[in-house]
Order: sequence, then structure tokens, then C-alpha cells
Amino acid sequence: MTANTGETTLDAFHRGDFFVVQPARGGHRAGMDAMMLAAAVPGGFAGRLADLGAGAGAAGLAVASRCPAARVVLVERSPQMAAFARETIAHAQNGRVAGRAEVLEADVTLAGKARVAAGLEDSAFDFAIMNPPFNEARDRPTPAALKRDAHVMEPDLFERWVRTAAAIVKPSGAVALIARPQSIAAILVALSGRFGGCRIVPVLPRATEAAIRIIIRGTRGSRAGLAIEPPLVLHGETGHGHAPRADRVCNGRESLFGD
Repeated sequence: MTANTGETTLDAFHRGDFFVVQPARGGHRAGMDAMMLAAAVPGGFAGRLADLGAGAGAAGLAVASRCPAARVVLVERSPQMAAFARETIAHAQNGRVAGRAEVLEADVTLAGKARVAAGLEDSAFDFAIMNPPFNEARDRPTPAALKRDAHVMEPDLFERWVRTAAAIVKPSGAVALIARPQSIAAILVALSGRFGGCRIVPVLPRATEAAIRIIIRGTRGSRAGLAIEPPLVLHGETGHGHAPRADRVCNGRESLFGD
């Protein structure tokens, strides 16, 4: 369900379990990527989670919706998008999650003392999730500056985002991220030495088609090996409706990794 007021929309997620206030145009609009990323968090998660580059807060609030003991911090550097996140938390229909969510206006790529001063302290979280900009600069450019900032990769993006995640997540805490398959090498390099036991779920439009996304989850300090999980297939052989498992995952009824 979407309610449009011209400048903003109010969008229902998890079959109306929570709502997100988003820009109607010109800014990043959350959708299925955010829901799949949130589903990478175990259903019984009960700690503190950082949603890095949160935008209007869809992924972080999806975790709070599915995990009733989770507390989430929506980390966003754009003042405009942070304002949407605050409006989202304050919305009357989000009372079930609002008390467990807050917004931190900060740049995820800060390092060292600057990062700590911005509010991203060492070992302050049990889990970090991220949906970083993953379009390459040579892709078709996005004309709106606010949307372009949310979509286009900067140099060494994964290295800088994962570095922050490794700093703010406690030992044995976890990270999960969603990206395009062509970024897998850069992601694995960034994770190396920081997060191990990585599990990768390819996301396929249909069972016979190539992956369009990968979702990776790893554990800080783990020495376990890499595993490629069975794919998440979004649609059946025909039609555009979600396949049953994809529907459960994207609507907060099932964890992506079965936990």
C-alpha cells in the first residue's frame, strides 16, 4: 500500500506491520532490496543493530518489525534522508517499532576519532547491515543529486564501509550487506581479516536466470570458511508475483538464512 501526498509517499512494508515515509521523487526509495537485507538478520536477534546508509530507515525498521527485542540505529549522512527517517519513526502507525529505533546523522566512511566523535563508537553494536551505493559511475547517471548519492559507488566504497562495520561491531558480532554480483571480489577483499564464516545467497529473478543481487553475511573474527547458499528465487516460471519463499522473506515471515 502506498499513500502519495505529492512530495512524499507513505509505504507499507511487511504487509502493513510498519510504514516508511519516503520522497516521492528525486531521492532513494526503499523496496525489495531493503527487505531482503533485513531478512539476513536471524529472527531471534535481540541486540543493537546499525543500519549503515539507512536512507528513510526501511531495512533497519524491518529488523525491528521482525525481531521484537532488537534495537536499531539508522545511520544516514544526508540531512534530507535523515529527516525522512525521523518522520518515519514518528509516524503514528509505527508505534510498535518507534521506541526501539533512533536516527544518527553521520558519514559511514569516517574513520578513527572522527567516526567515534560522530557517534559510531568501537564495539557498540551486535550487528551491522548495509545497502551501500552499488551502481558504477559508468552506469547510466542518475540526474537527481540526492538519488545519485545513494546509488553511485565512490572509490574503495566497500573497503571503507566494511572497515566501519568491523570497528563498530563487537567481537563475534555480524555484518550483512546486499550488492550486485560483479562487486563480489571487492566485497570479499574488504571482509577478509575482519569477518569470516561468510555465507552468500545469490538472488535470481527466476530459477533459470543469472543472479542480480548477492547478500553476504559474516561474523567478526570468525575463521570459518566461505559458503554459497541455495539461491533466493524471486519469481516462478511465469508472471511477476513473488515465489512463495521470496514472499515470506520480503514480508518478514522468514529469515534468509533459515535462522
